[in-house]
Amino acid sequence: MATSPLEHFYSNSADIKQALEKIQSAVNKPHRTLIGLTGGTGSGKSTLAEYITSYFSEHQQQVISLSMDGFHLSKAQLSELPNPEEAFARRGAPWTFDSRAFAERIKSIHQSYQTKDVLWPSFDHSIGDPIEDDILISKNAKVILVEGLYLLHPQDGWQNAKPLFDEHWFLDIPIEIATKRLAKRHMAAWGFSHEQAMDRIQQSDGLNAELVLSTKDKAHWLIQN
Repeated sequence: MATSPLEHFYSNSADIKQALEKIQSAVNKPHRTLIGLTGGTGSGKSTLAEYITSYFSEHQQQVISLSMDGFHLSKAQLSELPNPEEAFARRGAPWTFDSRAFAERIKSIHQSYQTKDVLWPSFDHSIGDPIEDDILISKNAKVILVEGLYLLHPQDGWQNAKPLFDEHWFLDIPIEIATKRLAKRHMAAWGFSHEQAMDRIQQSDGLNAELVLSTKDKAHWLIQN
């Protein structure tokens, strides 16, 4: 069967091959391993996480990928903040997530290996809100890969989750490339013009990207993609 351009790219990337080797090594350990995958919006975190889990599912290995997106504050919660207008305009900033609930759920995952399944929230983009307890994490899963923007963020409660991971990886790509990808995503998802997409990025996404980029020196490993 012919491979897709994405599969061809990943299979020829030295860093991606090393990532697969690292996860295989973790699978072979007697305990559960939690890996945080951080990177800015548009860096390709979700796509890489999906590729990794797909790769290991073909080899019948217990590797699961999760997103922190399910810990977005709901629209109802944002409306209750002191400045709802700012909260909605800056949705996606570190303080517009429930970092406390995220840390508690990560702690549960760490402690539940071979004892109990854990539930995880997803995010429904069609309604713009999280869905609680939508994803089941098997008690037998050996490697849990969690991708998100703020896993290395030192404030807003995210610092409580950071030490719960065994390793932190940072997907490091030029910010110009991520911006182009993000602009195309906004144009496709919301029917924005290029000018509208860039305006949105400058007002919110770009600020978040700078925050995320400032944390990359805290990662154990930088993945060049």
